[in-house]
Amino acid sequence: MLKAALKNRLLRGRVRDFGRLVRHSVVTPRVGKSQRPKLISRGELGLTFIGHASFFAQIGGQNIAIDPNFARWLFVLKRLRRPGILVRDLPAIDIVLVTHAHFDHLHRPSLRAIVQQARLHGRRPPMIVVPRHVSDLVSDIGFSRILELDWWQECHDHALTITHVPSRHWGARVLKDSHRGYGGYVLRDRKHSLYHAGDTAYFSGFREIGQRLSPQVALLPIGAYNPPSFRNVHTSPADAVRGFLDLKARWMVPMHYGTFRLSHEPMDEPLELLEKEAKAAGIEDCVVVMKEGVTRFF
Repeated sequence: MLKAALKNRLLRGRVRDFGRLVRHSVVTPRVGKSQRPKLISRGELGLTFIGHASFFAQIGGQNIAIDPNFARWLFVLKRLRRPGILVRDLPAIDIVLVTHAHFDHLHRPSLRAIVQQARLHGRRPPMIVVPRHVSDLVSDIGFSRILELDWWQECHDHALTITHVPSRHWGARVLKDSHRGYGGYVLRDRKHSLYHAGDTAYFSGFREIGQRLSPQVALLPIGAYNPPSFRNVHTSPADAVRGFLDLKARWMVPMHYGTFRLSHEPMDEPLELLEKEAKAAGIEDCVVVMKEGVTRFF
């Protein structure tokens, strides 16, 4: 009886907390504006922040969308910053990468919009790369090819190599399908390398990824860490700085903050804490905070 009562009490508390997040999202005005991405010259690495964990990357002669999410709402959670790019302003996408099946990373309407945009312009739909046991979630969308990767498996496309790398998170779409895979990706051509961590807590894998693949640019999540139990699956700004140091990368680009209110820290806090942690670690010149829609060349 006591155990059941404690369980019900905990559940009611979580429902109340989620209700507060929803109410805060609804009354917060949406800000930001969408822009057209700039296209790279030959041999450059171009990166455009769409928002949350979504990026448009130009590397190895390929146009790549990573965890694309253009949603105005995630169910009852309002998007608080507009997408930096609109789907119609994307150039032809060659490859889509999805890090795991959570709704803020695998957003089916956004994936469908990318496929429809390709067809509208008479282009072949892109290939999509997903972790193991995730292909059934995208099989009906219309991608030209679906490729599942496990940790440390690679695929090659022209001059580009994509490696699926570990993370410390979980991959379930709903409560009962925890068999699904999850992780990040490292993209490499002859000159550049880019690491997208997906969702992850701090773990020893950062050091192994750095040793094995030496990414130059690391896209690391810094939000959704409060309450403290969330750090079992998400990095705080301090954790992200620690991970960046383990990676030995040249640049750190923060992500997974400021777009959807997924946890209880103030929306501005992740960047404020990141600035303090980066200064304390002596890496403030390595941190590149990207505005939505602005293309950065590396």
